[in-house]
Amino acid sequence: MPEGFAPTDRIVVGLDPHHENVEMVPGLARETADFCNKIGTNRTSLVSYRLNSFQVLPFMRFVLGFLSGVIGLLAGWFGLAFLVTGLAGPDRDGGVAMGAFFNIGPIGGVVGFVAGVLLFVKIGIVSQSPSLPDAERSDAAPVPARTRLSSSFAVVVVAIAGGLAWWAWYELIRSPYLTHGFMTLELQFRLPPGMALPPAATDVHIDVEEGQQHAYVMLGASWHGTDGDHRVILASTTLSRKTSRRVVSLEFPGVPEQTWQLDLPSDPDPTPGYLPWRLPSSTSTPKIEMNFRLSADR
Repeated sequence: MPEGFAPTDRIVVGLDPHHENVEMVPGLARETADFCNKIGTNRTSLVSYRLNSFQVLPFMRFVLGFLSGVIGLLAGWFGLAFLVTGLAGPDRDGGVAMGAFFNIGPIGGVVGFVAGVLLFVKIGIVSQSPSLPDAERSDAAPVPARTRLSSSFAVVVVAIAGGLAWWAWYELIRSPYLTHGFMTLELQFRLPPGMALPPAATDVHIDVEEGQQHAYVMLGASWHGTDGDHRVILASTTLSRKTSRRVVSLEFPGVPEQTWQLDLPSDPDPTPGYLPWRLPSSTSTPKIEMNFRLSADR
């Protein structure tokens, strides 16, 4: 037999499939390539299976199952408490709401936690069909059913848990409420000289925007005063939230709406007194001046 050739029905031990000698053996190149491709496919399938089923990180299954249970716990706790409060009707002193949350709510929390874990086991873990090479082998032993985490279920659980974590951070750690607590904003609107006051306090409409919310503005029994030959409208409201946008608006019969932007930081400190008078940002007439003072109890 010429040098460099071998029978096609024999296995050449140690032959490099990338060696040029393969091309010299009739039929051996195709068989060797098929064998190497089969080995590579099996290895790729094995790695993909282990990653998809989180066998390299079995702790991830516990984490996702626990998160699913915690989400169910919160849903059951708050859901049952709100249901009891709604069915109980009006609650003037808050006793029903407190009892529903602290006495009845934990029952719903326990049920919700169990339901969340069972939902994870039922939906979060799905069966995975055997790989194609294993299925094609007729002489292979039956392959046990493989399982993997449902990617859609994991995404939903992580998204809900992330949203709850962000809400807890925003409400409990980075509180949206002012450091000084509830702060009193006292407003004064000075009318042009000789301009008469509205007939009654109910004719005056004052609005204070605090971010996306509107603060309730009060006009007491002494809702007006004088400053020389100017009549002054007096009002007050309470600020409680951190925001970079605070807008005051005033409107009454004969005077179109006029607005002022309060130049206060997001979390302001009390002012030493009333700030200087300022004109509205609108171009309507007559021009009414406004100033304010911000105070706090602590």
